[in-house]
Amino acid sequence: MDSSQRHPNPRRPILRLRAWLVAILILGLPVHDAAAGRIKDLASVQGVRSNKLLGYGLVVGLNGTGDGSSAAPFTAQSLRNMLTQYGITVPSNINIRPKNVAAVSVHAELPAFAKPGQSIDITVSSLGDAKSLRGGSLLMMTLRGPDGQVYALAQGELVVGGLGAQGSDGSSITVNIPSAGRIPNGATVERAVPNTFTEGGPLVLNINDADFTTAIRMQEVINKRLGAGTATAVDASSVALTMPRSMPSRVGFVSFIENLELTPGDSAARIIVNSRTGTVVIGSHVRVSPVAVTHGNLTVTISENTQVSQPQAFSQGGSTQVVPKSNLEVAQDTNRMFVLKPGVTLDTIVKAVNAVGAAPSDLVAILEALKQAGALHAQLIVI
Repeated sequence: MDSSQRHPNPRRPILRLRAWLVAILILGLPVHDAAAGRIKDLASVQGVRSNKLLGYGLVVGLNGTGDGSSAAPFTAQSLRNMLTQYGITVPSNINIRPKNVAAVSVHAELPAFAKPGQSIDITVSSLGDAKSLRGGSLLMMTLRGPDGQVYALAQGELVVGGLGAQGSDGSSITVNIPSAGRIPNGATVERAVPNTFTEGGPLVLNINDADFTTAIRMQEVINKRLGAGTATAVDASSVALTMPRSMPSRVGFVSFIENLELTPGDSAARIIVNSRTGTVVIGSHVRVSPVAVTHGNLTVTISENTQVSQPQAFSQGGSTQVVPKSNLEVAQDTNRMFVLKPGVTLDTIVKAVNAVGAAPSDLVAILEALKQAGALHAQLIVI
C-alpha cells in the first residue's frame, strides 16, 4: 500500500472545501455586460427637467470699464429708474454717463425639484459697450421664466475669467472674454416649478436616443423584474410605466427602475462630417458595396517674373523696358486606385483611404462621391 494512502494528508479536505467555496463565489457574482447601461443613463422621466430663467440688471463698481458712451442709453435710463425708487430724483437736463455701471443680462438654469431657499449659479453678460465686468457687483434683480413669473432673486460679486488692458497709444490686449462672468450660488430660488411627477401624473420614460430595439429591451427588463404589464413600449422614444401595488411610493419605484441595466440597441450607420473643422466621424456599422475609388489632386502654379529689356548698343531712340514673364507649372499627384470589397468595415475604409495619402478634406470628397454612387450604406450627415 502507498504511504500516501496509509497516511492521508489532513489538510486536503480543507483545501478542497476552500476551492469549492471560491468556485461558488465566482459563479455567484453578477455578470455585467460591458455594453450594458443603466436606465437612468439611457432615459429620463417625463416632466422631470430643468427650466430656463432670464433677467435684466445692473453691475456697479467697475473701474471705468462700464457703459460710458451714448451707445447704451438704456443703462442711464435704468440707473435713473433705480435711483427714483430710492427717493433720488435726477434732473432730466443732466446727462448720466457713469463709466462704472454696466447693463447686463442674467440667465440661469433652474434644476428640477428646486425648492424655495436653495441657491443656483447664474451667468452675467454685458448688454452695452462695457469693456470689462471684472471687479463688479450685480445689484439685486429678478429672474423670470417664460410665463413671466419670478422664480429667483439674484445678487452678488462677479467672477470674471477674462482680462483686458489698453495703453495710451491705443494698443490693447484681451485675455478670454472679460465682458461676461459668473456668480456661484448667486441666485436664491423663490418659487418651485410644478411638474407631473409630484402631481401624480403618469410615469413615462423618455429614451434619450430614440430606438425601437432599446424601447423593447427596456420593456422586457422592467417586466422581468416587476411582472408583466409594468412597462409598455409606446413608441421608439417612450416607455409607459404602471406602478405595482407592492411598491410603497413613486420615488422608490423610479429609484428601482433607473438602476436596472440593459443593452441598448445598436445605432444606425452614420457618418458625421463637420464642414467647418474637417472632422469626420464614421460609425462602426458603416458598410460599402463593391466599388473602385481613385483620388488625385491637380495643382496649377502661376508665377509672375519681370525682366529688363535693354536696347542694343549704339541703337538710336531705344529705351530700357520692363517686360513681364509668366511661368506656368502643372503638377498632378499619382495616387493609386483602391478597391473596396462588399461589406467592408470601418477599419478597412480608413486603411484604404490612408493608403492613397488622402487628407481629411479629401476623405469628405470621397465619402460624398461614394454616397452619390450608391455604394455607401450609411447616413451622411454634414453639419
